[in-house]
Amino acid sequence: MLYQSEEELHPDKFIGERAMRQLAEYSAIGNKMSGSINNEVHTVNFLLREIQKIKDEARLDLYDIEVDTQYSSGAFHLWGMTISYTNLSNVVVKISQKSSDNENYLLVNSHYDSEVQTPAAGDDGVMVVVMLETLRVISRSEKALTHPVVFLFNGAEEACMLGSHGFITQHKWSRNCKALVNLDSTGAGGREVLFQTGPNHPWLAKYYQASVPHPYAQTLAEELFQHNFIPSDTDFRIFRDYGGVPGLDMASVMNGYVYHTEFDNFKNVEYGTYQSTGENVLPLIWALANAPELDNTTAYEKGHTVYYDFLGWFMMTYTESVSIAINVVVSVAAFVCIGTSVYIMTLDNGADAPKAVVMRFAIIFLVQAGTLFVACGLTLLVAVFMQGVGLAESWYYGKWMAFGLYFCTLFFAFGILPATYIGFTKRKTNMKLDQTIACFMHAQCILLALLCIIMTIMGIRSSYFPMVGIFFYAISVLVQIVLKLTLKKSYFVTVHLLFQLLPFFFYTYICYATLVTFVPMEGRDGPESSPDIMISVFIIATAINYAGFVIPIMHKFRKPKIVFSSFGVITIIFIILACTSAGFPFVKQLAPQRYYVLHTQRTFHNLDGTRKQDSGYYIQPVDTRLHELDDTTFKNAEPESWTAATCAAEPYCGLPLYSGRWIEWKDSARWIYSSPPVIPMNINLTQLSKQSLDGNKVRYEYNLRASDRVMMYIDPLDNVKVTDWSFDHTPLLEKHTPPYLIYAIYSQTEEPLNFWVELEHEEGNTDGPYMKLVVSEHFQYHPEHYTEEYKEFLATFPDWTYTTDWFSALESWIV
Repeated sequence: MLYQSEEELHPDKFIGERAMRQLAEYSAIGNKMSGSINNEVHTVNFLLREIQKIKDEARLDLYDIEVDTQYSSGAFHLWGMTISYTNLSNVVVKISQKSSDNENYLLVNSHYDSEVQTPAAGDDGVMVVVMLETLRVISRSEKALTHPVVFLFNGAEEACMLGSHGFITQHKWSRNCKALVNLDSTGAGGREVLFQTGPNHPWLAKYYQASVPHPYAQTLAEELFQHNFIPSDTDFRIFRDYGGVPGLDMASVMNGYVYHTEFDNFKNVEYGTYQSTGENVLPLIWALANAPELDNTTAYEKGHTVYYDFLGWFMMTYTESVSIAINVVVSVAAFVCIGTSVYIMTLDNGADAPKAVVMRFAIIFLVQAGTLFVACGLTLLVAVFMQGVGLAESWYYGKWMAFGLYFCTLFFAFGILPATYIGFTKRKTNMKLDQTIACFMHAQCILLALLCIIMTIMGIRSSYFPMVGIFFYAISVLVQIVLKLTLKKSYFVTVHLLFQLLPFFFYTYICYATLVTFVPMEGRDGPESSPDIMISVFIIATAINYAGFVIPIMHKFRKPKIVFSSFGVITIIFIILACTSAGFPFVKQLAPQRYYVLHTQRTFHNLDGTRKQDSGYYIQPVDTRLHELDDTTFKNAEPESWTAATCAAEPYCGLPLYSGRWIEWKDSARWIYSSPPVIPMNINLTQLSKQSLDGNKVRYEYNLRASDRVMMYIDPLDNVKVTDWSFDHTPLLEKHTPPYLIYAIYSQTEEPLNFWVELEHEEGNTDGPYMKLVVSEHFQYHPEHYTEEYKEFLATFPDWTYTTDWFSALESWIV
């Protein structure tokens, strides 16, 4: 880390210590939910003070620095929700060189708001202070800055990415932003991974490759993210979908266990994060700000990019069309090398006749194909078993459990089946053991090459993944052929293992990075997820690329079957370990099991003017181990039949959902009756008018006063449909199935939410009812109103759990 005392010795360099000191101050503000005083006042003031310090020290003879505090309101549709927002803040800074009048800008974004209860040091405070220090260094430098840079400090990312929507759809500088660098986090610092580019702008990845000294980037991560394997999203989507701005999406991923918890604090941010991230971001911003492509980005829209770093040493990047050529050439070259190798085997005096060699190789290919199928199938079977018997996620904190459960299962199958075949045919062939082993490896390479070609045909850019292993194996076979023809000896084992070192390190590096990133995510991927299957698939996807080239060497041991069987024994031992405390996945503070807990009051209004009211704790698990607390905290929970009955009577089971994802999770929710919460502001819904319209239509207009976060469900009754309303029209135009979910958020305003709904009904139904209208309000940052009973209930959760808790009120009407 560079220190402020060394600043004069390192001009134009990122000073990590300053960023670290700024993060300490930012983190000390505490929780920063959009709409709260901490976010809208204290954090905004912190940013404005730091930006003013930068302006005071800047080379104002070289730069113009403009600062704007934006407050935006708007509406759009995302994640199955119709969203409305009012008066949310952003802090925006534009720096431009006086010598340039260019009107094409580079946009750099991070967010300063937080989720419930967290001080947000990692997500996304680190990136906020990295942006501040980057701005400071640029403002004092004499380096060229051809294009202005807009630094967007975004005040509402966690609240459904509203700050970025407000900027890109409304801000005066948004139309000039031609490219983006988005900085986010899913952990507590560490290396930041580039996991989305473009789309269709390969030049962006080229600049990343050329300028970033510590590359960490994978197309594989991009494709996993874009196919919803990762339970989160970033502002990148909003800039892409609503502004058409291409860019680079980067996020730090270390220690994802603290993500969106109170443990995402200053002390848990990895110490080296500030300097390493700054050393990547600063030169990247400089490079993109001087890129001529910014002047006409559409001219460089040339398809998708394939990119990946190799052990962090360097980065490869090329277009999708080049990727197709590389994959085909490498695969065909592998086929040629393998064919030549088999042909040389037929010429070996110690081998069988040529026809017999070819026949044996064909049989070995079938055996290896079966081995690959059995290895993958058996590994998945173990994962299904672990989930089926309630032992899922035993690797959640102790990642070493994944080795015994899934790696060893795969290695066992990869070894024992070929060993059985070799032992059975040992006396029936003259082929040397080295040649037999080579045939098994040849067969594995052919299978991977076929997989690579299939993935290429399907347009999967991650086809580079098997291509790397195929490339190194083909080179090793080629070297052996040359040695055999020149020195009459191939040095098979030595050459092979030497050429397997780099791919082995590459795949284990990717596997480690995948586990570090995805294992913590599986603890919040929802009760309907399949975490063990997911992790076993990741392990299979990496291990098959080297296991088929490394495991066969073990056939040279004196008793290989014993070696391979030991892998199976290890799997059994680890399954037993998973039944003990060693396999319990959750650890106090370090890797807790998560729950949402809402102290809720519910009121159901009937048509005759009567109402039913109850209150309780709505508990939403977010992982698959649903029964850990059945005998303790949840012992008084209502049975599943209660949930089913409520779901039949009320939209979304009469539960105060707070996210579209909770719709899928609601069947696993728990309800425990309790005394009511203290509600500081009751829901006040006023019907302003009811108008009968032509065409059997009726229009209702409402005024709603409630907390700053409101969810509404609009559920038209049978033979009634919503034809229009004052919200975003996406669900109506795309004919979504009701109930409709509407999310409204307010910031520092007492203005009510005014809205109207137009419904079409049957000709004879002139009096109604027409719909169920449900309103739930959420108080997410007011723990001072928690009742003593609620506090006592939260205390019943074990110390290895973590509750994200608040209180809410729900009211339902039949209209």
